[in-house]
Amino acid sequence: MTADITQDTTLPIPPHFDPSKTDSVWGVDYAMIEREGEAWARTHDIAPATSDRVRVALVLIDVQITFCTPGFELFVGGRSGRGAVEDNVRLCEFIYRNMRHITRVFATMDTHTLFQIFHPLFWINSAGRHPAPYTAITHAEVVAGLWKVNPLALNALGTTYGDYTALQKHAEYYTAQLERTGKYALLVWPPHAMLGSIGHALVPSVHEAVEFLNTARASQTGFEIKGGHPLTENYSVFSPEVTTTTGGAPLPGAHKNDAFIETLIGYSSGYDVIGITGQALSHCVAWTIDDLLREIQQRDPAIARKVHIISDCSSPVVTPSYDFTDDAAAALSRFEAAGMRIVKSTDPLTSWPGYAEALNSQS
Repeated sequence: MTADITQDTTLPIPPHFDPSKTDSVWGVDYAMIEREGEAWARTHDIAPATSDRVRVALVLIDVQITFCTPGFELFVGGRSGRGAVEDNVRLCEFIYRNMRHITRVFATMDTHTLFQIFHPLFWINSAGRHPAPYTAITHAEVVAGLWKVNPLALNALGTTYGDYTALQKHAEYYTAQLERTGKYALLVWPPHAMLGSIGHALVPSVHEAVEFLNTARASQTGFEIKGGHPLTENYSVFSPEVTTTTGGAPLPGAHKNDAFIETLIGYSSGYDVIGITGQALSHCVAWTIDDLLREIQQRDPAIARKVHIISDCSSPVVTPSYDFTDDAAAALSRFEAAGMRIVKSTDPLTSWPGYAEALNSQS
């Protein structure tokens, strides 16, 4: 029985997949997906996801147009300049080939508005100018008044977080916390993943592949929204960067995503195998896995063996001022040392170490 299930049972790539379209924006033909997905399931004897002996979660971190499509706000090009596009060709092929064994896809969605602590409009200097994108703002600069909270931010945010003085004190506290905990310095990003924008959507090629899987397997994507809090960054889907404000008081609305943690690794609801990939490897992917690892180590370090990082479907941030490639490589080494597995998209899912271990544990 085990030998039959762990053999290479990868599928062919459906004829509708066009890798040349992975770098562009277009509308998914849902009628075609429904029609061909059901036919694909019949032709290849693909069972509903509820029948899986080994429950596999595929977590896609921020595979959104804003990060993955050239010309959009924060395209993750990596050192090759085409990183996220090439990653998503491989990701689509992985999903199509291994959909027989993927129980459910979870997609995190970075979600922003203009007046947030990491966007230019939130800050202003004595000359009345906003910081340019990719400006690093240090705690010392905030204390010295080189960068202050834009008074108009209070108009945009209202009094939920206090008056202007409270916002300025939070800015000082926030930058201090980032530096104290060893996080990256506060980096001002260009507006991106804006709620309601085209850039917020999943990459069409990946969305098409996921919905094809959902049709063939009678599954449903789990969407996890992150990044909407105006006063903290949220690289990780599991927790904001800072959850407190001046004096260590709780920051209203900034809390861990305990529900998603339980979904993935909970004792009664967790998955047997977890695959993780997406953009960017140096930031949202690494931060998400860091938070997941922290939870795992508090519960049972052995759970780390369930996690498989698909490394060739994820690229680091490389900008004119910063190259985070080495940071991403160091993060992968750290995760592997903790027991997580590093895999490639060309590895059949049934060959992943955690898949065989899950089957053996059922024997």
